[in-house]
Amino acid sequence: MTDKISIAVIGAGAAGCFCSINLKRMLPNADIHLFESKGKALAKVAITGGGRCNLTNTFRGVKNLQEVYPRGEKLMRRALSVFSVEDTCAWFEKEGIRLVVQEDECIFPQSQDAMQIVKTFLYDLNNLGVQLHLNESVTNIDLNKWSRVVVAIGGHATLQRLSLFDGLDIPIELPVPSLFTFNIQGNWHQLLMGTVVEDVQTFIPSTKFRSHGALLLTHWGMSGPAILKISSYAARYLAEQEYKSPLCINWMGNINEQKLRTMLQDMMQQHAQKLITSSYPHRFSSKLWNMLLTRMCIPTTQRWGALNAKQVNKMLSTLTADTYQITGRCPFKEEFVTCGGVSLKAININTLQSKKHPTLYFAGEVLDVDAITGGFNLQAAWSMGYMVAKHIFTTYQDNNQKT
Repeated sequence: MTDKISIAVIGAGAAGCFCSINLKRMLPNADIHLFESKGKALAKVAITGGGRCNLTNTFRGVKNLQEVYPRGEKLMRRALSVFSVEDTCAWFEKEGIRLVVQEDECIFPQSQDAMQIVKTFLYDLNNLGVQLHLNESVTNIDLNKWSRVVVAIGGHATLQRLSLFDGLDIPIELPVPSLFTFNIQGNWHQLLMGTVVEDVQTFIPSTKFRSHGALLLTHWGMSGPAILKISSYAARYLAEQEYKSPLCINWMGNINEQKLRTMLQDMMQQHAQKLITSSYPHRFSSKLWNMLLTRMCIPTTQRWGALNAKQVNKMLSTLTADTYQITGRCPFKEEFVTCGGVSLKAININTLQSKKHPTLYFAGEVLDVDAITGGFNLQAAWSMGYMVAKHIFTTYQDNNQKT
């Protein structure tokens, strides 16, 4: 390989840095410039996973990629075939980063320190000779200046940052927030702040949007995996509704109304003389159960054996389809994720190249690809970053062999 190749990578986040490192290893003689508008690289990686850096996920139990990638499932199926979870783990372990798998299948560095990842990447970039340009915002893309351009600027809540594509005729899907918590009408939840209920189902009435997982009550409303998931699945719908929508909760998880009726009948027989406040499903705290009784209009002095048919029906409907009103959204800490960005119709999903500009590539959340919480967004960054690097290397190798 004798021809010099110059590559601009725009965005020093997870996808941009990972792409740059792998590109430089594949093409040691390439002149690679990595541009970042902020004063430091990998700012988002440093805070992900609560500062512990949820690198990826085992994907065990994921039956369909759309469960974890509401947008971009087909692209991610292809990207994971190029650079899998196993490849990711092997890559980081080769860098000297030992990994641990949690019970929830999330994979973290054993150090539980995101800065270990940041420092490793910065060391690699410097050691390999990738030229990192901080505080240098790219406002337009000059495809004539570079052999290849890789855009990895991440997700953005507005169209302003995507103006660098002006003049290139790149179709854009309107970006809107994903992964956020809900403000809930009323102040009842303030008395239950910190309460967690494991394995609940949430769903938005008259839609197909539903999720399951733990639910956390906060001073502003609701959070936890069950809420974050449904905020991701319904991101566009909720934006269209201006974040005002009913939300139903099945507090019993996978238990449907028929099974719950049988459970309640058993409790009415076994605990007939007990107060309804002294015996109840183990998943509830005393405070939450009393709040639910209030919503059921059942007095706390009621005994199980004295429940009438109307009260049983009210209990059934409340426990399986308890309806609340979403009044707004709150960001999920600082881990801001958006859906939208460069339309997948604009790219070849096998190479991540622009269909109109073959020397232009995209990687990461700048594309209309995003995931639920749990390490899936970072896995997308690693897979796409590597996928772009490999294709640039392969095409460069092929072109040199022809000449």
